[in-house]
Amino acid sequence: MGWLLPILMATFGGVLRFIRLGSPHSVVFDETYYVKDAWTMLMTGEARNWPKTLGPANIPIDTLFAQGDTDRWLSTAEYVVHPPIGKWMIAIGLKFFGGADSAFAWRFSTALVGTIAILVLCRVALRLFHNLPIALMAGFLLSIDGLGITMSRTGLLDNFIMIFALCAFACLLIHRDRSVAKLQAAYRSDSQKRSAKFIPVTSMWGRHKGGMRFVLNDTGPTIFFSWWRVAAAVLLGLATGTKWSGIYFFAAFAVLSVLWDAWERRKAGYRSWLLSGLWKDGIPTGLMMLPIWAGTYLASWTGWFMHSDSYLHNWAAENPGEGITWLPETLRSFVEYHRQMWDFHTTLETPHSYMANPLTWPLQTRPTSFYWEELNNHPGLCSIAPGSKCISAVTSLGNPLLWWLGSACVLIGIVVAAWVRQGDWRIWAVLIGFIGGWLPWAQYLHRTTFTFYSIVILPWIVLAICYMADWLRQNVKASTYHWIVGSTLGTLALVSLFFYPIWTAMPVPYEFWLVHMWFPSWI
Repeated sequence: MGWLLPILMATFGGVLRFIRLGSPHSVVFDETYYVKDAWTMLMTGEARNWPKTLGPANIPIDTLFAQGDTDRWLSTAEYVVHPPIGKWMIAIGLKFFGGADSAFAWRFSTALVGTIAILVLCRVALRLFHNLPIALMAGFLLSIDGLGITMSRTGLLDNFIMIFALCAFACLLIHRDRSVAKLQAAYRSDSQKRSAKFIPVTSMWGRHKGGMRFVLNDTGPTIFFSWWRVAAAVLLGLATGTKWSGIYFFAAFAVLSVLWDAWERRKAGYRSWLLSGLWKDGIPTGLMMLPIWAGTYLASWTGWFMHSDSYLHNWAAENPGEGITWLPETLRSFVEYHRQMWDFHTTLETPHSYMANPLTWPLQTRPTSFYWEELNNHPGLCSIAPGSKCISAVTSLGNPLLWWLGSACVLIGIVVAAWVRQGDWRIWAVLIGFIGGWLPWAQYLHRTTFTFYSIVILPWIVLAICYMADWLRQNVKASTYHWIVGSTLGTLALVSLFFYPIWTAMPVPYEFWLVHMWFPSWI
């Protein structure tokens, strides 16, 4: 049941993502970059420039592309500011599910990984809380959230960062559990040896033995290596190969994983747990994970290295004596390309009507309008109000009650981690998504950013809610717990049902759309 029910929950979430996936049949928002890049990468191996309009009538190229006129790219390579992995993921859908004239095809991969994320999150929650209903709750909340739905139904990159980071986190949880088992087995073996010595300690970190505080006079085995940790490094390299923000997840997850190992060394009963954890596991972990992560990222640029006409590929030859001169020409060009990308990302301050301060992302105060169209006829729900204007919209807005509740649970979790349950390693599992996926953006408050970037922290918003639900399960009457959880889930489901039409471009009367705009900042 630990697999069957999560798979069924993922199927439910998949239906919400795949049904009418091809609607709207238009290039929406930043699909104009990533979908066309993915198509030219599939056709030529590298992203190519496109004209903005075509012909005497200046028809927008996105309109022609959606109509199936997809071979209008230019011969010159495009200056792309994000690594290639996410666009290759979109290209997989284009290759196997209908080609560039199919909106279903260019959104297939994001819908698929959004569905897989539900299954992975169920398994993560099950490993954290060892309670199947709470694991299913995690999957249900991810299934019905509006940001999770809209980002799974749009050909953008951020869903791929989310799935790679979430899968890497799942791998590190498995590594932790296996390390715990290895430490406990080693401690039993070491403590039973005739030569084993226990030493008294004066701190609270010792292991009780005969009414006194003792720890084994040994530092324990090395536990830094596992193939799960290798897999995590690869996945985090893929996240970084989608967008550079994956670097923050790599740093946060790697540090937390090492601290988990050290903490479990203490719990097992070994001395000098922090120091020995750092030199026995921390340093070797860094020496192992860094090259794997960097190598994966570098491999994501294989196409750039293979094609001599890729953007800035010949920069070094055309600019002798510039850049890092001791590097081979190709690598010198590669470094220069990355320098230009860095300049772009750190200086992007172009005003946009839907830009949102990163500090506001968890509250969903400024959602992104991906698509808006006024329809001439009255299909769907518009038929109930034939005298009203009929519109179709995709508003990338999370379920507001879910995000507000999750944000409150995160704040409670910080208090729990700091003062109440300092030894509960799970609270750091809940908070790490914010440390890696949201906190670093505080240094870019001047930059043009959007609320939909917060899709990468949605799994940890959900886990924060699940953490508090698990606390309630253990500390209140069963009937009270079931009433609180049941009423909360029911309310959240009704809110998602209410918003679903404006998440998925269903034709609705203008007044219906307007009643969903609870705040002026949502318009």
